Amino acid sequence: MADKKNDIELMRQMHTVLVLHFLEGRKQSEIAETLNLSTSKVNRLITQGRKLGMVKIDIENPFQRLTDLEALLEDQVPLNRALVTSVVPGSPDTTLKQVGLAAANHLIETIRDGDVIAISGGKAVSAVVQNIDTDKKFDVTVVPLTGGVQGKFYTDVNHLATQLADRLGGSAVLVHAPLFAESREQRDMLMDVASIKQAFETARQANVALVGVGSIQTPGSSYYDLHPMSESDRKMLVGTGVTAEFLAHLMKQDGTVADYALNSRLVALKPEELRQCKRVIGVASGEEKVMPIRAVLNGHHIDSLILDEDTASEVLAATEGAQNVA
Repeated sequence: MADKKNDIELMRQMHTVLVLHFLEGRKQSEIAETLNLSTSKVNRLITQGRKLGMVKIDIENPFQRLTDLEALLEDQVPLNRALVTSVVPGSPDTTLKQVGLAAANHLIETIRDGDVIAISGGKAVSAVVQNIDTDKKFDVTVVPLTGGVQGKFYTDVNHLATQLADRLGGSAVLVHAPLFAESREQRDMLMDVASIKQAFETARQANVALVGVGSIQTPGSSYYDLHPMSESDRKMLVGTGVTAEFLAHLMKQDGTVADYALNSRLVALKPEELRQCKRVIGVASGEEKVMPIRAVLNGHHIDSLILDEDTASEVLAATEGAQNVA
C-alpha cells in the first residue's frame, strides 16, 4: 500500500514538474528552487515523464490545404517534390513573388558547394533570383541554358545568371550569343564557337536546373518578348497543337518539341538534355500556365515544381480530367 501511495505521489510530482517546464516555460533550476528539489532530481523527473509518454507534442499545421495539394501533386503527377504557396487574391504579381520566395528558399536548401546551377530566363526565374537571401556563401557556378538578349533585361538569362551567382557568392558563366539565330546554319555555327560550346557543356553537367514554364496563350507571355508575333500567328501556333514554351522551345501537349521553324534556330540546350540533371526545378504561377505545366510534366522535363495553390488545383483537375478521358 505504501509503495502505491509513493507511486501516486511520484506521478503527481512528475506532472507538476512537466507542467512548470513545458507549459509555463520555466527553467529546471527555477523549478528546483520552487519545489525544493535538486536540479538533478528535476531533470530525472522530466526524463522519466517523457519515457512514460506523459509529454505529447502536437504541432498544428496552419497550411494544411497547401500540404495536401503538395502530397496530391507528388502522388498523381507524379513529382519528386512539390511546393505550393498561398494566393494573394487580385494580385498575380504578389502571388508570383511568393512563389519566387518559396523557390528561392528551396534552391538554397538544395544546393551544395561545387554544384553547377543551370537556369533559364523569364519572369518566374527572375522572381526566384530577386528573393535569394542568404548569409552563407556557396562555391557554385551558375550558367544559362539558352542564349541571351531575351526581351526585358530583368528576364534576360545572362543578367539573371550574374545576379544569382552574386547573391549566392559563386561565379557565372555567360553565353555571349543571341537566343535566336537568323538561320539554322548560323545557329550551328554559334553552337560551335568555343566559348559558347564550353558554356553549354557546363550546363549539361549541372547538378541543379532552375527553369520557368512559359505560356503562349497571352500576349504578355515572356515568349513574345523573345520573339514578337501577331495575334493571328499566335492563334496559328495554338491551332497546330503548340501548348507551352520551355527553354524557349515551343512544345506540344505530349511534352515533345513542336515541328516549328524557330525551334531549329534556337541557341539553347534541348529540353531532353536536362534529363541528365539530378534536380530540375520548375517554377510557375497563373492560370495561363496550367496546360504548359501539364505539357512539361507529360514530357518528364522537371522533377520538382513550385507554384501557387490556384494553379496547383487546376493542374490536378487537368490531370484528373486527362486520366478520366484515358
